Amino acid sequence: MTLRAFTSALLTILLGLELPAARAWAQAQEQPPPSKLNLIIVEGEGAINNVKQRSVREPIVQVEDENHKPVAGASVAFLLPGNGASGTFANGSRLLTVMTDQNGRAVMNGFTPNNVAGKMQIRVTASFRGQTATAVMTQTNVLAAAAAGGIAAGKLIAILAAVGGAAAAGVAVAVTRNGGSSPAGPTPTPAPTVISPGSPTVGPPR
Repeated sequence: MTLRAFTSALLTILLGLELPAARAWAQAQEQPPPSKLNLIIVEGEGAINNVKQRSVREPIVQVEDENHKPVAGASVAFLLPGNGASGTFANGSRLLTVMTDQNGRAVMNGFTPNNVAGKMQIRVTASFRGQTATAVMTQTNVLAAAAAGGIAAGKLIAILAAVGGAAAAGVAVAVTRNGGSSPAGPTPTPAPTVISPGSPTVGPPR
C-alpha cells in the first residue's frame, strides 16, 4: 500500500468517527500547510487559582496561521513547573497535550493546583505540520484563608485609622474655638463671701 493510499484510508476512518478532534485533524490534513503559526492566549493569563477550593478556570489558547486564520488539528502541549507553585493534570502528570478544534482552540482541562502559593509559568507549545509556536501563561496559586485574613486585617486597620482621625479632628475644633490656646480646665469655684457682724453702737437718735 502506497503512502497516499494509506493516508486516504486513514482519513476515511477518522471522518467516520464521531470525535471532533479526529474530524478537525482529518480536515487539517487536506489543507495546505501554513508557513507560520501564531499562538494566542484567549483565557487564563493572570488567573488566580484557589488552592483551598481546588477550583480553577480552564485556560484556552488559539492557534492561527500567517493570515490569522484558525488552524484545526494542531497539537498543543501545556507544561507545568516542576517545583514551587504548580499543579497536576487529571492523570497526575505535569504535561497535557490536546488537539485544536475547528476554531483552532485548545482547552487546558483537568488542572488541579498544588498547595504551594505563588506565581507560576505555564509553557505552551503548538505544533502543526513542521511549524511550531510557543507562549508563556502566568498564573498565581493563593491560599483563600490567608487572603481573607489579610482583607479582614486591612479593614480593621482602616476602621481604627478612621476613628483616630475623627478624634484628632475633634481636638482641632476645640482648639480653634478657644482661640488657638490649649483647652482650659474646669472653672474654679469662687470662694464664699463671709460677713462678720461688728460691735453694736448706741447713740441718740439722728
